[in-house]
Amino acid sequence: MTASLSPAGGTESPALPSEITACWGEIGVYGDGSCARLSECVHCRNCPIYSAAALQLLERPMPAEYRREWTRHFAGEEKRPTPGRLSALLFRIEAEWLALPTQAFQEVAERRQIHSLPHRRDGLALGIVNIRGEILTCAALGRMLGLEQSRRGGAKHYDRLLVVNWEDQRLAFPVDEVHGIERFQVKELRLPPATVVKSTEFYSQGILNWHRRSVGYLDAAALFRALNRSLA
Repeated sequence: MTASLSPAGGTESPALPSEITACWGEIGVYGDGSCARLSECVHCRNCPIYSAAALQLLERPMPAEYRREWTRHFAGEEKRPTPGRLSALLFRIEAEWLALPTQAFQEVAERRQIHSLPHRRDGLALGIVNIRGEILTCAALGRMLGLEQSRRGGAKHYDRLLVVNWEDQRLAFPVDEVHGIERFQVKELRLPPATVVKSTEFYSQGILNWHRRSVGYLDAAALFRALNRSLA
């Protein structure tokens, strides 16, 4: 017979009632195979004797310790699963390290020319860029977060372009450096100090410690909603 699972997750062989003869382990497929019924049934599990024994086993009286064992199991402290890990892309704008959820990004692009738009040189729209044949709006994320001053003529100093897609809105923004993807436990997020909250206009969900640096983990939904409104 197949072993049954105990509440603790181990296995133990079930005790057969005394009136059951486990012939399958003696003359059946688990024994010497001398049972005359095998030619007809092929396997013991197709035999009515095996089925009747299984029914008797299931209907046997509950063992004395069974109820107490399961009572202890369910009365114990619940083991909650560990919260999921955050996957975030880390990047730097000016002197500030920031992070956004990995799923917001589609590409890290090399530096390329930003074509400015008429009458929009000092706002959040730096211009437009060509990303693999697609023309995208290039936004000054650092400007929006208060990390840089407006620069007439666009961001000339940047190192990479980050291409994002949030709620079917694709755009790009320049950054000074891209570290890559890091994973954190949710519990590692700590509340940002008042100075950080002010400088990022409440777009920070928390602070992550990374290589002795404080990284602002941004609220992607709030950030891109505000950015799309400003660019509209």
